[in-house]
Amino acid sequence: MVVGSWGSLGAQQDWTVKPEWVSAHESFLASDVLSGRGSATRDEQLTATYVASQFESYGLKPAPGMSGYLQSAEVIAPKLDGQSTLQAGEVTLKEGAGFFLLTASTTAATGKLVRIAAADATTTHLAEGSAVLLTGANDTQALFPAMTALRRQGAAVIMVPETPGLSGIPQMFGGETRVGIRLAEAPPRKSPTMVLVHADAAARLTAADGATVTVNVHELPQAKRQTFNAVGYLAGSDPAAGTLLLSAHLDHLGVGHPVDSDSIYNGADDDASGTTAVLELAHALAAGPKLRRSVLFVCYGSEELGGLGSTYFGQHPPVPLNDLIANLEFEMIGNQDPKMPAGVLLLTGWERSNLGPTLKEHGALLGPDPYPEQHFFERSDNYPLALKGVVAHTAGGWGTPPTYHQPSDDLAHLDLVFMTRAIQSLIEPVRWMANGDFRPQWNPGGAPTSGN
Repeated sequence: MVVGSWGSLGAQQDWTVKPEWVSAHESFLASDVLSGRGSATRDEQLTATYVASQFESYGLKPAPGMSGYLQSAEVIAPKLDGQSTLQAGEVTLKEGAGFFLLTASTTAATGKLVRIAAADATTTHLAEGSAVLLTGANDTQALFPAMTALRRQGAAVIMVPETPGLSGIPQMFGGETRVGIRLAEAPPRKSPTMVLVHADAAARLTAADGATVTVNVHELPQAKRQTFNAVGYLAGSDPAAGTLLLSAHLDHLGVGHPVDSDSIYNGADDDASGTTAVLELAHALAAGPKLRRSVLFVCYGSEELGGLGSTYFGQHPPVPLNDLIANLEFEMIGNQDPKMPAGVLLLTGWERSNLGPTLKEHGALLGPDPYPEQHFFERSDNYPLALKGVVAHTAGGWGTPPTYHQPSDDLAHLDLVFMTRAIQSLIEPVRWMANGDFRPQWNPGGAPTSGN
């Protein structure tokens, strides 16, 4: 192992993240061998085992109370038979012929029909339990914020007419319905049934507002599965000084359906790139002088199923959550965002706390998220911990790349030079925070609740 050099006072003179280290991680994590690192699958377990082995090779230890480097959780992941129906007034549509079922619970979803334009979804007051026909969402830039707003307001059903700009949405969901997936220890989650209605079928949805909409589904028997977090621990010299958490998610969408020659969702950017950042930060910090604060390095499983790995970690932390000084999550740092200054990562929720500005002052290539309407702060693994009071943000590259949730998210579409420089820029700011007294704080009104 090549290490940097240090002066007599223990201050690091230099540590260089080598591009071949970054490339080596990506070449394995995003390889076809791992079949897209599907959430709560054996491929995810293999990925977590690789990350754990790297942690151990860098000299990290198991976290307090853990005997090894893997934290596992049981997941309930129901399957449907693909024969669901949608009834809207007098019109009945069949799955496949009339619509694609994006997400569903394992029971029928029903509500009173209301039409809402995507542009108005964030400002319209919606009666809880409504069935929304969302109009005017011609691409994902308009769709995702609108769906997030409707979900927050308790929509029971969200129907989206298909447009050319939305035709790839089923592929972005991995080609199959996401169904009420949850941790085994958790009660079923209340979430809307979301439907992409084929263009010709959408023209038949002429029922008046107030008509009853019902989506019926049929569940198949499904065995329980496990998801895996990889956890490494770098003990500090002062147990009372607190712990930093550096994290990413290691899973992706697996293999699409039907299986063909280009159906593997390699997830090189999402989020092998973030996993690589955590690994190389662990590499750098473990090779240097002992830090004052301890550092946890965690790569979560099952983010793509709704943040299950990070949720489980937050419920079973190896150190008390009030000992966590801050959490910096890394998500999709594989390419430069065209809206950001050259070389700079966006930080979600920049204005919510003093973490980002302070790290920037100490050399981190970070800046404000230029996509507040996309709610990226609430869409990554920082959010479950932020809801528990931990100052937690996500650093990302291009927020909305063309390869997002596509089989084309592969090694060939990464900017490894950008990635390497971004990781390099964070080493000394993180080291500074790990050796100092600075404790990030939420700005007034910045701490999130389930509604913001």
